[in-house]
Amino acid sequence: MNSEQIDINQFRPLGNIEIIAKQLVEGFITGLHKSPFHGFSVEFAEYRPYNTGESTRNIDWKLYGRTDKLFVKQYEEETNLRCQVIIDTSSSMYFPQRQKLSLEYPNKIYFSVYAAAAIMQIMKQQRDAVGLSLFSNMVDFHSQAKSSTIHLKSLFHELERLLKPIPIEEQHSTDITNSLHEIAERIHRRSLVVIFSDIFDNSKHEDLFLALQHLKHNKHDVILFHVYDKSLEIDFDFDNKPYKFIDVESGNTLKVNASEIKTHYRKAIKAFKDELKVRCGQYQVDLVETDINEGFHHVMLTYLLKRQRLF
Repeated sequence: MNSEQIDINQFRPLGNIEIIAKQLVEGFITGLHKSPFHGFSVEFAEYRPYNTGESTRNIDWKLYGRTDKLFVKQYEEETNLRCQVIIDTSSSMYFPQRQKLSLEYPNKIYFSVYAAAAIMQIMKQQRDAVGLSLFSNMVDFHSQAKSSTIHLKSLFHELERLLKPIPIEEQHSTDITNSLHEIAERIHRRSLVVIFSDIFDNSKHEDLFLALQHLKHNKHDVILFHVYDKSLEIDFDFDNKPYKFIDVESGNTLKVNASEIKTHYRKAIKAFKDELKVRCGQYQVDLVETDINEGFHHVMLTYLLKRQRLF
């Protein structure tokens, strides 16, 4: 299963994030059935079997007339799963800067928005409840998990807003630790928490791990999609010439020849990633290394596999 199974060019004229998310999911499921995961359960049920002794108020009698079997319509309070999608919207997530963003050539926020939209679309089809939290140096937006159509449309609208370029005066630094602590306190029912972040925060790493532990302590299951541009941010694949590197959150600049610091940079980033992997393992957080240039299949498959394990 790979990116060639979806013709990404067909999405460009659509422009509507909900429509694009729906087609991403449809393409993914088509590819899933042609892959080694053939037979993987992606059934989207609107009903559940009637249990003897419960109220008959919600029985679908028309369906009974066609099938001679009793089924109950499922409503929001009966949803199988509650999911809180959390997206880091700090300035570093708008890297790399591109002349024109697309599904083929995204920056980190663009990728995270469409990945989140695809997960929401899957949840919509499975009658699950989803909430959305956005943070930069503070929690900028938070909604509780619901499954109504109106609610989902409002969340897609919030995601649409993130696709617009942010003016320099509105750029924000990251405070992932305090934001996750606050969000953990605002999720009142056990949920699957899905986080999209590049994890670039100048605070102590130990504080980040405590924030993740807070979510686990509150009985949530957590998937952390560590999003990055592998070529630039992990491999440091820059030409052997002088560059001026600018920290988009602090404004600090560094003029240096890329080749002179490549070895040190790679060593430092590897040490951080190794520590992140170990600590997430200790706290039973599902860490998913996510290169934004590799498409959305891995994100959707990770979510579906996690959902299958939970239920």
